[in-house]
Amino acid sequence: MELFEESVALDDMSIEDFRASGHDLIEWMSKYMEEIESFPVLPQVEPGDIRSKCASTLTLEGESYQAIFHDFESTILPGITHWNHPGFFAYFADGGSVPGLLGEMLSTALNVNVMLWKTSPAGTELEEITLGMLRSLVGLPEEFFGVINDTASSSSLYALAAARNQAFPEIGRRGMFGLPKGRIYTSEQSHSSIDKAGITLGFGTDGVCKVEVDSQYRMSCNALRRSIEKDLESGIVPVAIVATIGTTSSSSIDPITDIVQIAKDYGIWLHVDAAYGGPAAILSELRPYFKGWEKADSIVMNPHKWLFTPVDCSILYCRNPDALREAFSIIPEYLQGGSDRGTNLMDYGVSLGRRFRSLKLWFVLRYFGEQGLARGIRGHCNMASEFASWIVEHSEWELVAPVPFSTVVFRYIGRHLSSEQQDACNLDILTSVNKTGEIFISDTRLDGKVVLRLSIGNIQSKEKHVQNAWEVLRRASVKAISGE
Repeated sequence: MELFEESVALDDMSIEDFRASGHDLIEWMSKYMEEIESFPVLPQVEPGDIRSKCASTLTLEGESYQAIFHDFESTILPGITHWNHPGFFAYFADGGSVPGLLGEMLSTALNVNVMLWKTSPAGTELEEITLGMLRSLVGLPEEFFGVINDTASSSSLYALAAARNQAFPEIGRRGMFGLPKGRIYTSEQSHSSIDKAGITLGFGTDGVCKVEVDSQYRMSCNALRRSIEKDLESGIVPVAIVATIGTTSSSSIDPITDIVQIAKDYGIWLHVDAAYGGPAAILSELRPYFKGWEKADSIVMNPHKWLFTPVDCSILYCRNPDALREAFSIIPEYLQGGSDRGTNLMDYGVSLGRRFRSLKLWFVLRYFGEQGLARGIRGHCNMASEFASWIVEHSEWELVAPVPFSTVVFRYIGRHLSSEQQDACNLDILTSVNKTGEIFISDTRLDGKVVLRLSIGNIQSKEKHVQNAWEVLRRASVKAISGE
C-alpha cells in the first residue's frame, strides 16, 4: 500500500534549467568583475529602501529563476556595498579572487558537512593539508594545529575558552559560579571581539583589562606587568594575554617577544591576533614583525582579509590542540559510531555543522603559489608606503601612525585650524569621498582625534586606484575647508 502519492514529492530545478541558468550566471559574474568599477563602491541608499522594495510574502507555487534574478538585479544589486571594488579601502578588505570564487562554488555544489572525519574524509584531511601549507608559508612550527572557523571573532573566542580551561580546569563541569574572578589582558587598541569573548566566557567587560599603549599604539609591557601584579594581589586569576599584529584602527604591532616573556613568567596563555597582519609573514622582509609569535599558545589569521580568499575563512592555530579539544569536545550518542577514526574537527569549537571552507583556500594557495601570494601582499604594502609618502610631503595632511603593512592612518590638519575644526573637516571629507562612489574609506579615533583610514587589500586594487584615492581626498579637503 502506497502511503504517499508520487505527486506529493517536491521536484528540484531540472538539470537542463540549472545548466542554462548556470551558464547565464557565470556570464553575469564575469561581466560584473569586468565592469565592477562602473558601480559606486558604497550604495547611496537609506535604511529601509531595500526592504520596502522586496516582496514580503511568498507565492503559493513559487516563481521562476528568471523572475527571482530580475529582482536581484533591480532591487538587491543597487543596495550592495562592493567589497571587491578596487576602490574599496575601508575597514580591512575581504576582496576574494577568481580561484577562490571557483573553489567556493564547488564547495557549495558538494554541500558537505565537515564535522566528523567520516562525514567528509576529504574535507577533513584537505583542511589539515591546506593549513599545513599555510603554516609553512608564514613560518610557524609544525606543532601548531590549525582549524578553520568563520571569522576571527569565533577563532579568538575559542582560543580564550581554551585559556579559561587552563586557568580553571574544573570549569567545564562546575561552570563559572563560585570561582574567583578571571582577567584577560589586551591593549587599548585591540579588536572589540576580545570584549565580546570576555562577555561570552563569563568574565564580562570588567574581566577584560585594557592595557595602555605607547606613542605608536603598541601595548606597554610595563603597564601589562603592573596590571597582572595588581590582579594577583587582589586574588584575580590571570587567564590570557591577547597581543595584536596589525590592530584594527592603526595596524600597530605589539612587542610580541617581550609579551611572550611576560606570559611565560606568569604562566598565562598567550593568544596572538594576527587576523589582518598574519599573511604578511609570507614576506621575508616583514617576518621580523612576527618574531616571537611562534611561542604563542594560539594565533588567529584571516585569509578572507588579506589572502585573496572569499569571506568567510578564519584560521585558528593552536600549539596544544588537546587544550582546545578539552574546552569543547562533547560527543553525543548519535555521533559515537566511528568517531575515533581520523580528526573530528567539530571537537575544536562550538559549531557542529562546518562548511567546506578549506577548498577555496586550497584553490587560492595552489593557483597563486608562494611567489604570487608574496607579490600580491608586497604590492599592497608598496602602494600603502607610497600613499603615506604623499601624506607626509603635503603640509596640510598628517600621517598619524606608522605603516608596517598596507593600512595608512592619516588626517587633514589644514592651516590654522583648531582641533575641533580639524575633526569636523575630516568627517566632512569622509562623507564627501564616500558619496563620490569612486572610493570607500573608513574612520576611527586615535588620541581622541578623528582620523581616516585607507586599507589596501583587494587583488583588483592597483596603483592607479590608490592615486585616484589621493586625488579624491584632496578635492574633498578643498570642499571641506571652503564650506561647500
